Amino acid sequence: MNLHALRVFHSIARLGSVTRAAEELHISQPAVTIQLRNLEKEHGLPLTRPQGRGVVLTEAGQWLAAQADRLFALEANISSSMEAVRTGRSGSLKLAATYLPANFLLPKMLARFRFDYPDIACTVLTSNAQTACKRLLRYEADIAFIGSMRTFPPDVRCELLLEDELAIVATPDHPLVGRPVTLSELVRGTTFVLREPGSSTRDTLFALCRARGIAPPEAALQFSGPQETIRAVIAGLGVTLASSLEIQEHIAAGALAKLEVPDAAAVNPISCCTRTNDRLSPQAEAFLHYSSPIL
Repeated sequence: MNLHALRVFHSIARLGSVTRAAEELHISQPAVTIQLRNLEKEHGLPLTRPQGRGVVLTEAGQWLAAQADRLFALEANISSSMEAVRTGRSGSLKLAATYLPANFLLPKMLARFRFDYPDIACTVLTSNAQTACKRLLRYEADIAFIGSMRTFPPDVRCELLLEDELAIVATPDHPLVGRPVTLSELVRGTTFVLREPGSSTRDTLFALCRARGIAPPEAALQFSGPQETIRAVIAGLGVTLASSLEIQEHIAAGALAKLEVPDAAAVNPISCCTRTNDRLSPQAEAFLHYSSPIL
Protein backbone atom coordinates (compact mmCIF):
# COMPACT_ATOMS: atom_id res chain seq x y z
CA MET A 1 0.00 0.00 0.00
CA ASN A 2 1.13 3.52 -0.81
CA LEU A 3 1.47 5.01 2.70
CA HIS A 4 1.84 8.55 1.37
CA ALA A 5 -1.49 8.25 -0.45
CA LEU A 6 -3.03 6.73 2.70
CA ARG A 7 -1.76 9.64 4.78
CA VAL A 8 -3.31 12.10 2.29
CA PHE A 9 -6.60 10.18 2.39
CA HIS A 10 -6.47 10.19 6.19
CA SER A 11 -6.33 13.99 6.17
CA ILE A 12 -9.21 14.19 3.71
CA ALA A 13 -11.31 11.83 5.83
CA ARG A 14 -10.55 13.71 9.04
CA LEU A 15 -11.14 17.19 7.59
CA GLY A 16 -13.95 16.31 5.13
CA SER A 17 -12.37 18.43 2.41
CA VAL A 18 -9.72 18.07 -0.29
CA THR A 19 -8.96 21.78 -0.04
CA ARG A 20 -8.43 21.72 3.75
CA ALA A 21 -6.33 18.56 3.46
CA ALA A 22 -4.10 20.31 0.92
CA GLU A 23 -3.68 23.26 3.28
CA GLU A 24 -2.83 21.02 6.22
CA LEU A 25 -0.31 18.97 4.21
CA HIS A 26 1.18 22.02 2.48
CA ILE A 27 0.72 20.54 -1.00
CA SER A 28 -1.44 21.60 -3.90
CA GLN A 29 -5.10 20.61 -4.21
CA PRO A 30 -4.49 18.75 -7.53
CA ALA A 31 -1.72 16.75 -5.82
CA VAL A 32 -4.15 15.72 -3.07
CA THR A 33 -6.73 14.68 -5.66
CA ILE A 34 -4.13 12.61 -7.56
CA GLN A 35 -3.13 10.74 -4.38
CA LEU A 36 -6.79 10.04 -3.57
CA ARG A 37 -7.45 8.71 -7.10
CA ASN A 38 -4.30 6.56 -6.95
CA LEU A 39 -5.49 5.00 -3.68
CA GLU A 40 -8.95 4.31 -5.08
CA LYS A 41 -7.38 2.77 -8.19
CA GLU A 42 -5.09 0.61 -6.06
CA HIS A 43 -8.06 -0.87 -4.17
CA GLY A 44 -10.62 -0.74 -6.98
CA LEU A 45 -13.16 1.07 -4.79
CA PRO A 46 -14.42 4.66 -4.49
CA LEU A 47 -13.47 6.05 -1.10
CA THR A 48 -15.22 9.45 -1.19
CA ARG A 49 -18.08 11.18 -2.92
CA PRO A 50 -18.76 14.90 -3.29
CA GLN A 51 -21.12 16.61 -0.86
CA GLY A 52 -21.58 20.33 -1.05
CA ARG A 53 -18.17 22.00 -0.96
CA GLY A 54 -16.55 18.97 0.64
CA VAL A 55 -16.58 15.20 0.50
CA VAL A 56 -18.04 12.34 2.54
CA LEU A 57 -16.71 8.83 2.87
CA THR A 58 -18.18 5.81 1.20
CA GLU A 59 -18.61 2.65 3.25
CA ALA A 60 -15.22 1.43 2.02
CA GLY A 61 -13.75 4.86 2.80
CA GLN A 62 -15.11 4.75 6.36
CA TRP A 63 -13.52 1.36 6.97
CA LEU A 64 -10.19 2.45 5.51
CA ALA A 65 -10.25 5.71 7.49
CA ALA A 66 -10.73 3.74 10.72
CA GLN A 67 -7.72 1.54 9.88
CA ALA A 68 -5.69 4.63 8.99
CA ASP A 69 -6.59 6.14 12.38
CA ARG A 70 -5.17 3.04 14.09
CA LEU A 71 -2.08 2.93 11.89
CA PHE A 72 -1.08 6.56 12.30
CA ALA A 73 -1.89 6.53 16.03
CA LEU A 74 0.47 3.57 16.33
CA GLU A 75 3.08 5.44 14.31
CA ALA A 76 2.82 8.42 16.66
CA ASN A 77 3.08 6.13 19.67
CA ILE A 78 6.16 4.43 18.25
CA SER A 79 7.79 7.79 17.58
CA SER A 80 7.10 9.11 21.07
CA SER A 81 8.18 5.83 22.68
CA MET A 82 11.43 5.75 20.73
CA GLU A 83 12.10 9.34 21.71
CA ALA A 84 11.47 8.42 25.35
CA VAL A 85 13.92 5.53 25.07
CA ARG A 86 16.46 7.75 23.31
CA THR A 87 16.28 10.39 26.01
CA GLY A 88 16.17 7.87 28.85
CA ARG A 89 12.56 8.52 29.88
CA SER A 90 11.52 4.89 29.33
CA GLY A 91 13.09 1.56 28.47
CA SER A 92 14.98 -0.71 30.85
CA LEU A 93 17.87 -0.53 33.31
CA LYS A 94 19.79 -3.58 34.55
CA LEU A 95 21.98 -3.31 37.62
CA ALA A 96 24.38 -5.90 39.00
CA ALA A 97 25.29 -5.61 42.67
CA THR A 98 26.93 -7.40 45.54
CA TYR A 99 25.06 -7.98 48.80
CA LEU A 100 25.75 -4.69 50.60
CA PRO A 101 24.86 -2.20 47.85
CA ALA A 102 21.92 -4.36 46.73
CA ASN A 103 20.43 -4.33 50.24
CA PHE A 104 21.51 -1.03 51.76
CA LEU A 105 22.23 1.46 48.95
CA LEU A 106 20.30 0.64 45.78
CA PRO A 107 16.77 0.60 47.29
CA LYS A 108 17.08 4.27 48.30
CA MET A 109 18.72 5.25 45.01
CA LEU A 110 16.05 3.43 43.03
CA ALA A 111 13.26 5.04 45.04
CA ARG A 112 14.50 8.50 44.01
CA PHE A 113 15.16 7.40 40.44
CA ARG A 114 11.76 5.74 39.96
CA PHE A 115 9.99 8.83 41.27
CA ASP A 116 11.42 10.82 38.34
CA TYR A 117 11.53 7.97 35.78
CA PRO A 118 8.46 5.79 36.49
CA ASP A 119 8.42 4.30 32.97
CA ILE A 120 11.89 2.73 33.17
CA ALA A 121 11.78 -0.95 34.15
CA CYS A 122 14.60 -1.68 36.63
CA THR A 123 16.19 -5.04 37.44
CA VAL A 124 18.77 -5.70 40.18
CA LEU A 125 20.85 -8.88 39.92
CA THR A 126 22.54 -9.74 43.24
CA SER A 127 25.67 -11.88 43.28
CA ASN A 128 29.26 -12.01 44.46
CA ALA A 129 31.80 -9.49 43.17
CA GLN A 130 33.28 -11.71 40.46
CA THR A 131 29.87 -12.57 39.01
CA ALA A 132 28.73 -8.95 39.11
CA CYS A 133 31.85 -7.97 37.20
CA LYS A 134 31.23 -10.69 34.60
CA ARG A 135 27.62 -9.60 34.14
CA LEU A 136 28.78 -6.08 33.45
CA LEU A 137 31.32 -7.20 30.83
CA ARG A 138 28.82 -9.59 29.19
CA TYR A 139 26.31 -6.72 28.77
CA GLU A 140 23.93 -8.47 31.18
CA ALA A 141 24.06 -5.32 33.32
CA ASP A 142 24.38 -1.62 32.51
CA ILE A 143 26.07 -0.68 35.79
CA ALA A 144 27.56 -2.78 38.60
CA PHE A 145 27.81 -1.79 42.27
CA ILE A 146 30.56 -3.89 43.77
CA GLY A 147 31.80 -4.07 47.35
CA SER A 148 35.04 -5.51 48.77
CA MET A 149 36.78 -5.71 45.39
CA ARG A 150 39.94 -3.62 45.08
CA THR A 151 41.39 -4.80 41.77
CA PHE A 152 39.28 -4.74 38.60
CA PRO A 153 39.84 -5.90 35.01
CA PRO A 154 41.07 -3.19 32.62
CA ASP A 155 37.73 -3.27 30.78
CA VAL A 156 35.95 -2.09 33.95
CA ARG A 157 35.95 1.57 34.94
CA CYS A 158 35.25 2.15 38.64
CA GLU A 159 34.50 5.13 40.83
CA LEU A 160 34.59 4.78 44.59
CA LEU A 161 31.06 5.27 45.88
CA LEU A 162 31.84 5.05 49.58
CA GLU A 163 34.15 3.40 52.08
CA ASP A 164 31.99 1.30 54.37
CA GLU A 165 33.57 1.14 57.81
CA LEU A 166 34.01 -2.32 59.29
CA ALA A 167 33.49 -2.55 63.04
CA ILE A 168 33.63 -5.23 65.70
CA VAL A 169 30.26 -5.43 67.41
CA ALA A 170 28.76 -7.12 70.44
CA THR A 171 25.64 -6.85 72.59
CA PRO A 172 25.40 -3.54 74.50
CA ASP A 173 25.93 -5.36 77.84
CA HIS A 174 29.18 -7.00 76.70
CA PRO A 175 31.91 -6.36 79.33
CA LEU A 176 34.25 -4.80 76.74
CA VAL A 177 31.77 -2.18 75.52
CA GLY A 178 32.83 1.34 76.47
CA ARG A 179 36.56 0.84 76.89
CA PRO A 180 39.40 0.49 74.37
CA VAL A 181 40.69 -3.01 73.72
CA THR A 182 43.38 -4.33 71.41
CA LEU A 183 42.67 -6.88 68.74
CA SER A 184 45.07 -9.27 70.46
CA GLU A 185 43.13 -9.05 73.74
CA LEU A 186 39.88 -9.50 71.91
CA VAL A 187 41.01 -12.59 70.00
CA ARG A 188 42.51 -14.20 73.11
CA GLY A 189 39.59 -13.61 75.44
CA THR A 190 36.41 -13.42 73.36
CA THR A 191 34.41 -15.84 71.25
CA PHE A 192 34.10 -14.70 67.65
CA VAL A 193 31.11 -15.47 65.46
CA LEU A 194 32.71 -15.96 62.04
CA ARG A 195 31.48 -15.86 58.47
CA GLU A 196 32.18 -18.76 56.12
CA PRO A 197 35.56 -19.13 54.36
CA GLY A 198 35.68 -16.83 51.33
CA SER A 199 33.65 -14.10 53.00
CA SER A 200 35.28 -10.67 52.55
CA THR A 201 34.72 -9.71 56.22
CA ARG A 202 36.30 -12.96 57.42
CA ASP A 203 39.22 -12.42 55.06
CA THR A 204 39.64 -8.86 56.37
CA LEU A 205 39.58 -10.00 60.00
CA PHE A 206 42.19 -12.68 59.35
CA ALA A 207 44.34 -10.18 57.40
CA LEU A 208 44.22 -7.76 60.37
CA CYS A 209 45.35 -10.59 62.65
CA ARG A 210 48.22 -11.56 60.34
CA ALA A 211 49.38 -7.94 60.06
CA ARG A 212 49.68 -7.78 63.86
CA GLY A 213 51.21 -11.24 64.30
CA ILE A 214 48.08 -12.61 65.96
CA ALA A 215 46.69 -16.09 65.46
CA PRO A 216 43.20 -15.67 63.94
CA PRO A 217 40.19 -16.63 66.06
CA GLU A 218 39.01 -20.21 65.87
CA ALA A 219 35.75 -20.95 64.10
CA ALA A 220 33.82 -22.07 67.20
CA LEU A 221 30.71 -20.47 65.70
CA GLN A 222 30.40 -20.01 61.95
CA PHE A 223 27.50 -18.85 59.78
CA SER A 224 27.20 -18.65 56.00
CA GLY A 225 25.38 -15.33 55.77
CA PRO A 226 25.70 -11.80 57.15
CA GLN A 227 22.25 -11.57 58.73
CA GLU A 228 22.61 -14.95 60.41
CA THR A 229 25.98 -13.88 61.82
CA ILE A 230 24.61 -10.60 63.17
CA ARG A 231 21.60 -12.28 64.74
CA ALA A 232 23.93 -14.73 66.47
CA VAL A 233 25.82 -11.78 67.97
CA ILE A 234 22.53 -10.15 69.05
CA ALA A 235 21.69 -13.44 70.78
CA GLY A 236 24.87 -13.08 72.84
CA LEU A 237 26.95 -15.80 71.16
CA GLY A 238 30.04 -13.64 70.68
CA VAL A 239 31.46 -10.74 68.69
CA THR A 240 31.99 -10.28 64.96
CA LEU A 241 33.48 -7.95 62.38
CA ALA A 242 30.65 -6.48 60.34
CA SER A 243 29.78 -3.74 57.88
CA SER A 244 28.49 -0.46 59.27
CA LEU A 245 25.78 -0.58 56.62
CA GLU A 246 24.58 -3.92 58.01
CA ILE A 247 24.65 -2.98 61.67
CA GLN A 248 23.47 0.66 61.67
CA GLU A 249 19.80 -0.22 62.23
CA HIS A 250 20.64 -2.71 65.00
CA ILE A 251 22.83 -0.14 66.76
CA ALA A 252 20.11 2.50 66.47
CA ALA A 253 17.64 0.00 67.98
CA GLY A 254 19.98 -0.75 70.88
CA ALA A 255 20.54 -4.39 69.91
CA LEU A 256 24.25 -3.99 69.11
CA ALA A 257 27.17 -1.79 70.15
CA LYS A 258 30.54 -1.13 68.56
CA LEU A 259 33.66 -2.13 70.45
CA GLU A 260 36.59 0.29 70.56
CA VAL A 261 39.37 -1.65 68.83
CA PRO A 262 41.75 0.98 67.40
CA ASP A 263 44.10 -1.53 65.76
CA ALA A 264 41.24 -3.26 63.94
CA ALA A 265 40.20 -0.28 61.80
CA ALA A 266 39.25 -1.34 58.27
CA VAL A 267 36.98 -0.25 55.45
CA ASN A 268 35.15 -2.05 52.69
CA PRO A 269 35.22 -0.03 49.42
CA ILE A 270 32.00 0.01 47.41
CA SER A 271 32.46 1.02 43.79
CA CYS A 272 30.19 2.07 40.95
CA CYS A 273 31.43 0.25 37.85
CA THR A 274 30.82 0.68 34.12
CA ARG A 275 32.52 -0.64 31.01
CA THR A 276 35.68 1.20 29.97
CA ASN A 277 35.36 3.19 26.71
CA ASP A 278 31.75 2.06 26.26
CA ARG A 279 28.93 4.53 25.92
CA LEU A 280 26.21 4.14 28.54
CA SER A 281 22.56 3.86 27.60
CA PRO A 282 20.48 7.00 28.29
CA GLN A 283 18.76 5.10 31.12
CA ALA A 284 22.08 4.23 32.76
CA GLU A 285 23.32 7.80 32.28
CA ALA A 286 20.20 9.07 34.02
CA PHE A 287 20.61 6.65 36.92
CA LEU A 288 24.20 7.70 37.57
CA HIS A 289 22.88 11.07 38.73
CA TYR A 290 21.10 9.21 41.53
CA SER A 291 24.01 7.00 42.55
CA SER A 292 25.11 8.93 45.63
CA PRO A 293 24.23 6.90 48.74
CA ILE A 294 21.76 8.13 51.35
CA LEU A 295 22.91 6.76 54.68
